[in-house]
Amino acid sequence: MKAVDLKFMRRALTLARRGLGRTSPNPCVGAVIVQRGRVLGEGWHRGAGLRHAEVEAFADARRRKIPVKGATLYVTLEPCCTWGRTPPCTEAIIDAGIHRVVAGAVDPNPKHAGKGFRILRMAGIKVVEGVMADECVKLNEGWNHWMTHRMPWVIAKCGMTLDGKIATANGESKWITSEASRHEAHRLRAQTDAILVGVNTVLKDDPHLNVRGVKFHGKQPLCVVLDSRARTMSDAKILKGGRACIITGRKVSPAKVARLKKAGAMVLQVRTGRHGLDLRETLRLLGKQNVTSVLVEGGGEMLGSFFQEKLVNEAVLFIAPIILGGKESVKAVAGEGVRLWNDAVMLEGMTVRRVGVDLMVEGKVGRFKPATRSQ
Repeated sequence: MKAVDLKFMRRALTLARRGLGRTSPNPCVGAVIVQRGRVLGEGWHRGAGLRHAEVEAFADARRRKIPVKGATLYVTLEPCCTWGRTPPCTEAIIDAGIHRVVAGAVDPNPKHAGKGFRILRMAGIKVVEGVMADECVKLNEGWNHWMTHRMPWVIAKCGMTLDGKIATANGESKWITSEASRHEAHRLRAQTDAILVGVNTVLKDDPHLNVRGVKFHGKQPLCVVLDSRARTMSDAKILKGGRACIITGRKVSPAKVARLKKAGAMVLQVRTGRHGLDLRETLRLLGKQNVTSVLVEGGGEMLGSFFQEKLVNEAVLFIAPIILGGKESVKAVAGEGVRLWNDAVMLEGMTVRRVGVDLMVEGKVGRFKPATRSQ
């Protein structure tokens, strides 16, 4: 892999990250046009329905009045080759006279998935695939998951004490983690499509569930409330602004559903079972609403249910240097739990860093691998 290719792909990734929280249900993509080590134009995808990164880069070169014929295009994701809200980027690349395309990740969209590369090669353009592929895939892992499974990427987020508690026995919980951790939590909100909580959180706290206190240019995330009996108040703060989705049971009366809709909520009805609302069906319905990522901020029972159903893709834990103790204190992850070690959840690729006085632990959810006992 050429050093020059790594250099400009890093720049394309930097540009692509500007789209975090803005582009859904499209991916974040960055592009740089280079000739003889000189940047001719660069761009990034700014939102669904707007110009793609490659076309933004061509427009930037035109603004600079620099011809791009014979140049190399660096792009973090395989160029699209079908008509959608915008024309296919492969046509724009061919028409511009680009000599070489260096790409990061393959587009998981079945309509594209390698087809864009084939079209470019058939047009006589040299194509190099897989440059910084891991970084390019990670940038859009939520979108990749949604595109492949048609269900949003689920992030379990929780603030807890060192001994895994989120509230005292009498329910007191503000504030366990530091202001710095809360700032990071809002940054995380800004990069996801939806925030999911249980109805008890709404009834008890009447939260805004929005992004505050961080640099933010995207739209506020959708507020999703699991509310099996449609108890959400008509004047709840989350219902203001038309960005709430109430998930309720199929047997809820039409009058209750109509009340919530009149208050400005989208209402989706799912099956109910012994453990409450069907979470898998909930995620499928959210996926149909173009929700590509969900931040689960519910309490211990909520998190326990998502882990129990094996629906969590990633966990973000903020751990405060506090010990509550007590068997009646509220657990961060409750529910039935696992009965066998082999069923335990393990975080893979885990990172730990200081955030104020707290620790922030992040990792992808994987299978537990019990250690082999020494003989």
